[in-house]
Amino acid sequence: MTAHQSGEFMSFGFKTSWLAVRDTGPEEVADALGLRHRQHMDWETGTELAYSHGVFVARPVPGWTLAHGRMHLTHPTEPEDPEFPAWLRSLASRVGDLQYFRNERVSDYHVWAKVESGELTRAYCYIGMSGEVPLRLGEPTAVERELGVGLVGREEVRPDWGDTEWDAWHAAMPTEHEVMRIAADWSVCPALIDDASVTEPGIHGFPPGVDPDRA
Repeated sequence: MTAHQSGEFMSFGFKTSWLAVRDTGPEEVADALGLRHRQHMDWETGTELAYSHGVFVARPVPGWTLAHGRMHLTHPTEPEDPEFPAWLRSLASRVGDLQYFRNERVSDYHVWAKVESGELTRAYCYIGMSGEVPLRLGEPTAVERELGVGLVGREEVRPDWGDTEWDAWHAAMPTEHEVMRIAADWSVCPALIDDASVTEPGIHGFPPGVDPDRA
């Protein structure tokens, strides 16, 4: 498990990124990600290792396979890159419906996206360190509207804004906790998974272009 500053323990969810794939097994997801140098390992070991390098793929709850990797899940395409939507669509063409989440506290870098029936129906990326919203596609889902996040981007910013308008804009930007709420509504919140309930091993490996000896 991973210990966080609050002293709480959880499998993963904060300070990392992951995919949630519906009704597709770990082997198929690992194949779609092109993982090499594979090792089978238990849930706690795999999720911890994926915080430092590689990607861990497992099926901790019925109906959902999770692929977790802080450093290498999206290698070499990051969510702010123009090619990121194409990467998601390409992956979904192999594994079916999927969702992507990223949650970085220090840089305030938060992402959520979903592909349904081959279409990227929703994607939002906010980078608080630079104040940018480099990815904003589709209409906000019900949970986003309920939380009041993901509703605006830089397009709404006007040069004549004062402190009140800027405060409202920043209040509409997501935090790590909203990302987890969205994940729970769309599929599964990994931080709420009971580690003791996960008995099936998962697969740890490295995507193409990542040298495990240098990771």
